[in-house]
Amino acid sequence: MIEETENHFDWQQFLRRWQEEWVPGEDDVEDLAEGGTTLADLALAAPPAAEAETAAAEERLGVRLPPSYRQFLKASNGWRLDEGSVYRLGAAHEIDWFGDPFDMTPAYRQGLTERSTEQEVLLAGMWQRALQLETDSDMSYALLDPGDTDEDGEWALYVYKGWSGEFPDRYPSFRAYMQRMYQDFHSGRARDPDFVNDTTRALDADVERAREEALGGRWETARELLTEAERYGRPRARGMRQQLDALSHGVGHGYHGFGELVADPRYTGELVPVMAVAHLWDHRPGASPRRFVLGTETDDGVTSAADAILAQVLDRTHRYAPGGAFGRAVAEAWESARRGDTDTAWRVIRAALPSWSPPGPDLLAPLGLLGDPVLGPVVTRERGLELLATPRAGREGPVPDPVPDLDPPGLCWLAETQRWNAPHGSYRCLWVEGAEPEALPGLIGEDGGAGLTAPPVRPAGWFPYDVRKRDDSAPWEDRAVLAVGRTGSGWAFGFDTAPRPSEPGNFFVSPAAAASYDGRAVVLWVRRGRDDTPAVFHLSVAERGEELYAYTLRGTDVERTGPVPEALDPDHVLRGVDDADRERCLLAAVHDEFGLSLPRHALAEGVLPHLTTRSWNRAPREGEFYGYVTVRLGR
Repeated sequence: MIEETENHFDWQQFLRRWQEEWVPGEDDVEDLAEGGTTLADLALAAPPAAEAETAAAEERLGVRLPPSYRQFLKASNGWRLDEGSVYRLGAAHEIDWFGDPFDMTPAYRQGLTERSTEQEVLLAGMWQRALQLETDSDMSYALLDPGDTDEDGEWALYVYKGWSGEFPDRYPSFRAYMQRMYQDFHSGRARDPDFVNDTTRALDADVERAREEALGGRWETARELLTEAERYGRPRARGMRQQLDALSHGVGHGYHGFGELVADPRYTGELVPVMAVAHLWDHRPGASPRRFVLGTETDDGVTSAADAILAQVLDRTHRYAPGGAFGRAVAEAWESARRGDTDTAWRVIRAALPSWSPPGPDLLAPLGLLGDPVLGPVVTRERGLELLATPRAGREGPVPDPVPDLDPPGLCWLAETQRWNAPHGSYRCLWVEGAEPEALPGLIGEDGGAGLTAPPVRPAGWFPYDVRKRDDSAPWEDRAVLAVGRTGSGWAFGFDTAPRPSEPGNFFVSPAAAASYDGRAVVLWVRRGRDDTPAVFHLSVAERGEELYAYTLRGTDVERTGPVPEALDPDHVLRGVDDADRERCLLAAVHDEFGLSLPRHALAEGVLPHLTTRSWNRAPREGEFYGYVTVRLGR
């Protein structure tokens, strides 16, 4: 707002503008009404200090004052602040050394360790070195530290609020402090419709320019403009800037509030679901979430809608459904994503972005994608950046290069350590040829089960597997909880995101036969070796209700049933293969034989619906016994 160069700042222009824009606050008006106070008494500025006054102060203090503070005194010998906890900065003859009257130094030095940062060391010594500038405050102190300087000779300024119990706020120079106070002065009056001046008009023009830059794909320029306008409290700036941050950082990285935009019913379906997801991410699984606060005053209609949206987000039934051509693309993408094909879903969304148009002027992007439990995980941080860089709402400009797909082909990626299978190094999965995911409950679902259910609010793999048996399960039962979807080659699949740390044992009955009622089914169960326990790799294949063949490889021992094809037989597949590549080679053979795949991103991010299966173990027969060990962890 003020003309400046790297080595020059026009203090006279800056302070004159501040004084001209100042209007009395409520307390000032009361003082004027009571008499004894005039507008001249309330003026912010003071007459400039003569060079002799500044020189006398420096001689008295025994130090040359830092450059920006010296230049300030030449423009105004002191200043009245009506924002914050410091009320008045003294004139040159009033400033003096602080002297640490409250004995803060020992307390701060006591907290220093060999790992303390340079800044922490400087702060501990600041109290005895500092120059005190304020002469009136709310138990607060404006302290210039000659021991904390930069290459231009500027001293850092600390504001210590004695009543707060907090660390002091640090500003790199006196000039930086005064610029922040000017911004706070504006911010405190930004909601007053009569507070209009050259500064507010220029900032509001920047907000409008930022909107155009953002819609044209130049989001970084837009963010810079909005960040500056937000510091001055300009309406719309915060809500628009937070939209850019949500897409560029991801919904799970901190709270997202959108200022007064949340109160506008045009944006409820776009902004509130994102806030709800961020709200739920901030809580432990199973804990009752804190009250959902929108962060701004809203009418009853918006508040009721927000409560309903939070409930839908919590039970995973919320669905983003914009209108028009973009809405049709979102519906198509949702169908792909809910079956696990998040790469195709993103390609559909990306192609439709130019057709998106906002429901109101202050929405910069289809932010509601992030609040959809199925589509939200599709929009990764990299894809969010791609979205922001794509022109939309009728704007033209260069289109960014597409980000790479997330799902690797085939199955070999399962041999890598993933966060969803790391706890036990075990996974198991099932494929059914030509079936839809909705058919799996009827084939392998538990008796009396509810069919497919929504996945948890957070990725299932973030939490260790709960080994406690169900109250209604017999000890020998092993009911898998599968994430369910469909591969691009036409196989329905179920993947156990957190299997027990066990292996196919004497009571194991592959669900492949039951799943293969109308075609082929494949079951895979892998447990990696650990300590003295050998690795286990099980494969079973069935067709039309009958198992065709199966094998279980334990270390180097193989148990076969039926004629295992040579292309799948471990004796053939593992010939000459190192131990480190055994799992990878066996997975590659399964992929080559059946064309099977699994969607890594959808599994890792918890996108897919779940299914609880019937037990993968049969009941012990007469004379057979089943034993298990329960490990109870505690302090």
